[in-house]
Amino acid sequence: MTTPKIIYTHTDEAPALATYSLLPIVQAFAAKAGVPIVTRDISLTGRILAQFPDRLTDAQRVNDDLAELGKLTLEREANIVKLPNISASIPQLKAAIAELQAAGYAVPDLPDDPQTAEEKDVAARYDRVKGSAVNPVLREGNSDRRAPASVKNYARKHPHKMGAWSRDSKTNVATMGAGDFAANERSVTMPAADTLRVELHAADGTVTVLREKIPVLAGEIVDATRMDVAALKSFLAAQVKRAKDEGILFSAHLKATMMKVSDPIIFGHVLKAYFADVFERYGADLAAAGLSANDGLAAIFKGLEALPNGAEIRAAFDAALASGPQLAMVDSDRGITNLHVPSDVIVDASMPAMIRTSGHMWGPDGKEHDTLAVIPDSSYASIYQATIDDCRANGALDPATMGSVPNVGLMAQKAEEYGSHDKTFEIAKAGTVKVLDSAGKVLLEHQVGAGDIWRACQTKDVAVRDWVKLAVKRARATGDPIVFWLDENRAHDRELIKKVNAYLPEHDTSGLDVRILAPEAATKLSLERIRQGLNTISVTGNVLRDYLTDLFPILELGTSAKMLSVVPLLAGGGLFETGAGGSAPKHVQQLTSENYLRWDSLGEFLALAVSFEQFAQVTGNARAQVLADTLDAATGRFLEENRSPGRKLGTIDNRGSHYYLAQYWAQELARQTADPELAAAFAPVAKALTDGEAKIVEELLAVQGSPADIGGYYRPDPAKAARVMRPSGTLNGIVDGLSG
Repeated sequence: MTTPKIIYTHTDEAPALATYSLLPIVQAFAAKAGVPIVTRDISLTGRILAQFPDRLTDAQRVNDDLAELGKLTLEREANIVKLPNISASIPQLKAAIAELQAAGYAVPDLPDDPQTAEEKDVAARYDRVKGSAVNPVLREGNSDRRAPASVKNYARKHPHKMGAWSRDSKTNVATMGAGDFAANERSVTMPAADTLRVELHAADGTVTVLREKIPVLAGEIVDATRMDVAALKSFLAAQVKRAKDEGILFSAHLKATMMKVSDPIIFGHVLKAYFADVFERYGADLAAAGLSANDGLAAIFKGLEALPNGAEIRAAFDAALASGPQLAMVDSDRGITNLHVPSDVIVDASMPAMIRTSGHMWGPDGKEHDTLAVIPDSSYASIYQATIDDCRANGALDPATMGSVPNVGLMAQKAEEYGSHDKTFEIAKAGTVKVLDSAGKVLLEHQVGAGDIWRACQTKDVAVRDWVKLAVKRARATGDPIVFWLDENRAHDRELIKKVNAYLPEHDTSGLDVRILAPEAATKLSLERIRQGLNTISVTGNVLRDYLTDLFPILELGTSAKMLSVVPLLAGGGLFETGAGGSAPKHVQQLTSENYLRWDSLGEFLALAVSFEQFAQVTGNARAQVLADTLDAATGRFLEENRSPGRKLGTIDNRGSHYYLAQYWAQELARQTADPELAAAFAPVAKALTDGEAKIVEELLAVQGSPADIGGYYRPDPAKAARVMRPSGTLNGIVDGLSG
């Protein structure tokens, strides 16, 4: 990397649209301080196009920016601001492909059942795009997520609404506990570097190589487990009956985006359990038409329109919906159930939202109801049950007084389950799956049945060592207790606990409170301390990092998008993630229908400040530190003045919030004394932005209320999107004039 620069990622949906408004402001301010900011496209369509240069014209070809950024993370100069992107489910991937094809890009269809060599090649390329394809490439470090002081203070002064809890609430989590991934896990720490392979030794005597080569390093933890499909089916059938008997909503909570191999299959089993009679009667018809339960009800209903007996099958589905337990809804008004699309209900977002809303989800009648939350695998389900039990016993948490649970997450180098996709298989026939070393010795093995889901995970020693170091660093910086959420009764965690106990003595832990607790006990301790207004740092594996950095921030701040999310890269660079939320498709719908974008860019403001700070430290550019300090101060004022987007027409939206940030930032830059030359440069900018407030706000509000044309959903037209997102000529004149 020649000239140090900040990379600002172009992603998808609401954050991508917000970028058209915010980035010109940030680039103009940063340029005055000699800090170059450039973009790289890691959007879903950008990643699709990068896979098919051979199908595109010269003008249509794009650089593989994700691969470029993956290499950059291995450099000390890496400084990447990463906005939320789509983790594409199959329906989303197909929709994005169709949009590109309609726009003249000759990308191929996604083959449902690849048979030919060409189809298999196309499927393999799309496989690199679907699911959570971005984060594992960029996250070459562990995770440090916390609520900045300015955000926490604002939340205490302006607590968000929390639903009241009843002691009579019938809401609960249903989980397996036997026959699942948690129960069947086996784990080993590698004594030396090696190359492993995975084989299925079928009962009929055949041997199939599932994975030819898995390189492993000395000290690496390798584990394997399976989901027993017979146990899963039995469990799901019981939960459908339980929800009906208890008169509560039935809901399933999975992560079909990140766990892109296992969870769509489990989702399909949930759907088949709920509609058992329909699949028993019409399963062959659906299969013959290529309609899979794994893709959800929406895809099935659409496909039924083309079948001769489609109306008959649809009537059977409708009858099952009427007679079964009521389903939790994603959109009651439009009849979208939580079984419509596998990626609509994502456990780390859906469970905290339910807990925040009195333990309720929305029913088909458009009202809130108690819910049975089905989380089939029991590995982490207890954290949600413990939180529900706490709220049922003690009432809702109080955002005005509650403490925080910052997180240090083991994430580097595709640690644990979130790196398992290429080692996850739906087993074709009964037998034994074996993990063998290069000498042919069996390290791990499982008896499996046809349809079982088997997977293996890897966790690198260097990642664990760095994770322990980061945990101690955060404890030392804050004085708060650190709790390693590890269960000695779980095979993988036992291996991790050995490493934690070996690496803690490498650091000065004198005077620090360091504990190791199983997730359920750790949840109870954290909640007990939260109610006392105390902070407890959670030190967790990769999945719990994901779950807890939604659970506690949503209860504490109302959203996880307000978290500071820093990934100190192992090579010394920095990845700065803008919050922990998704990419908010409903916000885009509102923008296109009434030209109002309610996306809150606070996460971007927070990430940019630490990005500028990192730039200053690596390059010695003192002005970058001035940008960081003044942006921090401006963000604090932004919160105090309550300039975040409103939620309804006639109030400022995302674009208006950017204007106010620019005004406050310019004022802070003009006021600071660390760099008088920079202060002088921003004095007229601050004056123009302040004096022009009435006119700028008027211009921003004037466009609201009518549809907006951005020229595409997954790949908006840049010129149209910029016109929509920068409607104030006065503001544009001031910002664009900065580069003059």
